[in-house]
Amino acid sequence: MPKAMSYTKGSIIYFEGDTDDRVFILQKGHVVITTTDVETKLQTSEQIKQGEFFGVKSAIGHFPREETVMTLDEAVCISMTSQEFEMMFSNNKQLIMKMLRVFSNQLRQIHKKTESVMNNNESFNQMDGLFGVAKAFYDDEKWQSCEDVCKIYLRLYPTEANNKELKEMLLKSNAYVKKGISSANAAEETAAVAGGGSSIKMFELPAFKRFQKTYENGQVIICEFERGETFYLIQSGNVQLTKCINESNKNLDILKPGEFFGEMAILDNTPRSATCVARGHVECLEFNKANFEMLITGNPQLALILLKIFCKRIYDQKRRLRILVISDPQARLADVFCMFNEMNPVTSTADRRRKFMVTESDIVHWSGLPPQTAKDELKRFVVSRKIEIFDTYIIVNNIADMQRIVESRSDQKK
Repeated sequence: MPKAMSYTKGSIIYFEGDTDDRVFILQKGHVVITTTDVETKLQTSEQIKQGEFFGVKSAIGHFPREETVMTLDEAVCISMTSQEFEMMFSNNKQLIMKMLRVFSNQLRQIHKKTESVMNNNESFNQMDGLFGVAKAFYDDEKWQSCEDVCKIYLRLYPTEANNKELKEMLLKSNAYVKKGISSANAAEETAAVAGGGSSIKMFELPAFKRFQKTYENGQVIICEFERGETFYLIQSGNVQLTKCINESNKNLDILKPGEFFGEMAILDNTPRSATCVARGHVECLEFNKANFEMLITGNPQLALILLKIFCKRIYDQKRRLRILVISDPQARLADVFCMFNEMNPVTSTADRRRKFMVTESDIVHWSGLPPQTAKDELKRFVVSRKIEIFDTYIIVNNIADMQRIVESRSDQKK
């Protein structure tokens, strides 16, 4: 049962890095939340108001606390477990929608920080932005993706049909797609993300069949800079999230069955912040903006699932941002392996040899380094026998070595 907790002035309710499944509501007094900026390492503080929740993301997402919470005077907080929070507030659509919008905005801010760290401070209008995404896919020889974005561009800007560079990209991409070539490295891409979780059972009902869509490898499901009208639930297959930064598409995440995407634009009425591409055969459910809140109201468990997904996305994107702010190339690549180790925990820590189902291309994407720089540094790891690279997986011979490299070389500055 939820219970009232009394704190004296200067008490620490919890520290950054703590693991705790409690959610709090400030009932009386004043509480300040202090967080450390991933990029600058500077601390920022925010005072919360009476009646407000705190500790929600880490509690329901089951992640370490992101902030330190301290009382400024005598305070009383209502404490409840994450399970109690879910039971009490799952039917409170107004509260859940408010939290979804807050978390959506936080995720968008992390995306903006990622752009800043990767030296992409340019501001694009929709036309230039879409053209840049198409060009990045073209340069990467991802023909299906390039063709799809070109068609989106022409649908929105039909008067640009005579744009010489666009016509060249579209014609060449279309020619390769007709030959059955969607990407120069399609086989590698599909193999790198084989597997996936199970679908959300509630969406396997016949009533949801009319929302079903299918996509093949390389097809663009939603495109960065488009206006958001729909969001999606993956039933089978994998979806890659990319963002166009400095005229190159950078990998943000790979989503698996049971996960949503596209919901950010639905919640805050802004253009798409990333491009979502099918990796292999993908089946998903498509929901539009009009029935979003109706869907949430009729399926309270769906709202909680979305809330948990946002918590995970925020945590994951902050973890990836920590990689990008490391300036030393070897430390940055080592931290990519450390991240995969955290994502795939093992029961026994005695065996430090790790096998990750990723390719060299995946590691290059995650590092955010220039491709040739990343490949040269990976070769050094191979020569020193720290890693072994195979077609569809990479072996790290001692994950502790990677952790030491990060600790010794990472100045955490860009």
